[in-house]
Amino acid sequence: MKFSGQAALVAGAGGGMGLEIACQLIQRGVNVCLADIKPRPDDIADGPGKSIYVQANLSHQDAVEDTVNRTQQAFGRIDYLANTLGVLWLDKDKSAVNIDMEVWDQVMNINLRSMVLLVKNVIPEMQKSGFGAMVHFSSIDALRGDPLPQDAYGAAKAAMIRLSKSLAIQFAKDQIRCNVILPGPALTPMQERWQGKPELQANVAEHIPLGRLGSAKDMANACLFLLSDNAAFITGTELIVDGGITAHP
Repeated sequence: MKFSGQAALVAGAGGGMGLEIACQLIQRGVNVCLADIKPRPDDIADGPGKSIYVQANLSHQDAVEDTVNRTQQAFGRIDYLANTLGVLWLDKDKSAVNIDMEVWDQVMNINLRSMVLLVKNVIPEMQKSGFGAMVHFSSIDALRGDPLPQDAYGAAKAAMIRLSKSLAIQFAKDQIRCNVILPGPALTPMQERWQGKPELQANVAEHIPLGRLGSAKDMANACLFLLSDNAAFITGTELIVDGGITAHP
């Protein structure tokens, strides 16, 4: 995969998919600002790309503005945005009929407001150079209902798809692309319920046509493709990375 751009901001890079995306970009020579509310992880790739780490709550406007400014100061530009931010609160996120509205607002802030703040601040930097590519992580949960609902999560992830399409059309004239990845079940830190439970993982894998859970690397590979020059004619679309679940009757 080829990358014409020089610098990236990876939101949610404190672990899992975000960290894997950041490391792969660094290894391909892209300078990366890794940003997350979590502390700096120990296993950030050494290079050849440079990296900085910003610990910040990216659902807050001041924090996003500061993160973008620090990225710009460190690298002189922002060409790529990979947005993996999100929370899945299985114990608190319920049916819209029963959910605590404070939980609803928190999930919307973290999963959707953060996307708005990021694009609001990153796109003007991309416009300066007339080039940019963004990938936002939604979920296959955005495409369907669930008898055990996480309605705030699903609604926020569905809204991300609609917003991404609109951004793709608005800024195509600036050669800024915007796409979405819809992950299926993946063994990442967000899915703590599966960690260290091989029997439960096997039960979930039985419902996946490819016969296994996804990994952070699977999602990162898809993201890097959409960011890369290889996807230069792809914008305003969604890439489902779910091992075939949504294709299964």
